[in-house]
Amino acid sequence: MDLHIQNVIKNYGAVKALDNVSLNIPHGSLVCFLGPSGCGKTTLLRSVAGLEDIDSGQIMLGDADLSRTPARSRNFGVVFQSYSLFPHMTAARNIAYGLECRSWTKAQIATRVREMLELVHLSDQAEKLPAQMSGGQQQRIAIARALAPNPSLLLLDEPLSALDAKVREELRNEIRALQKRVGITTIMVTHDQEEALAMADVIVVMKDGHIEQTGSPQMLYQQPVTSFVADFIGRMNILPLDKAGGKGLQFADKALKLNHSDAHGSSPVSKVGIRPESISLLPASQAASDDNHFPATIRSQIYLGHISRLEVVPDKRPDVKISVEMHGALNKTGDMPQTGDAVTLHLPAEALRVLA
Repeated sequence: MDLHIQNVIKNYGAVKALDNVSLNIPHGSLVCFLGPSGCGKTTLLRSVAGLEDIDSGQIMLGDADLSRTPARSRNFGVVFQSYSLFPHMTAARNIAYGLECRSWTKAQIATRVREMLELVHLSDQAEKLPAQMSGGQQQRIAIARALAPNPSLLLLDEPLSALDAKVREELRNEIRALQKRVGITTIMVTHDQEEALAMADVIVVMKDGHIEQTGSPQMLYQQPVTSFVADFIGRMNILPLDKAGGKGLQFADKALKLNHSDAHGSSPVSKVGIRPESISLLPASQAASDDNHFPATIRSQIYLGHISRLEVVPDKRPDVKISVEMHGALNKTGDMPQTGDAVTLHLPAEALRVLA
């Protein structure tokens, strides 16, 4: 069953934590609520879980209105950042606890606990206490506990943020594979854009209690509609346009051409964005008279192994610093760019995005 969130409002005194939020979550998908601290993502997750009462709006699972249903009656599995395992119980007993509360028989519980331990690849940890397991193992047990009662929805509240980088990367791949295998609709809160890009079918970018943009990771990365989304997901150069004076879009004293599919129509355009990896650096000797070619100077460079990150400044807009990323350390001519080099900056029309 799909989850429908309709016109949900939640206030904390004068603070509007959720501002008329509406969202449809397809059955079987993994959706990430992504945004900075205080954007409302955790409040929205807790509202879905029934841990927060909404002021108005509806939360529907299929045809069932859960807006006023207590958390204990929603049959949702919830996993928190802090694991929240019972420290005096073994891994197996932690998984069994929720089933005991639901009056499952001992035989059913034993079978289900074995299934869940196998599912998270921790059958050999069944008799260990949480303190005897690593953080990654504890979080896998927490996920197994949440999945054990066959919930209709799995809710993950920043489940990886307490782990170190390597374990976090391994576990996010495991969670994604597990979610696909089980086929359960899953909502995950995160502030880590790489985590959202790697795991989600759909990303919901939030800011100040409302949704800025919703879409697949590819759509949000390639077609951000606001400067906030563009800058929050990946790196984006924001180019402030010159006053055109009726001559079309102008940047660094030259016309700036956009791809027809990203045309701005009748709406005024004040800024456009382009990803660092979409920019080309050409020799300064190459004529900069063509569309979207600008004389520029390399101000700095950082070698990061798989990429080199350069800061380039257009000669006619020295106030604008443009980040360029190139695979390895070479440009298209095979030469090593150096700080201080004069270059021709090419901003491909198809890679430019109009930003609200």
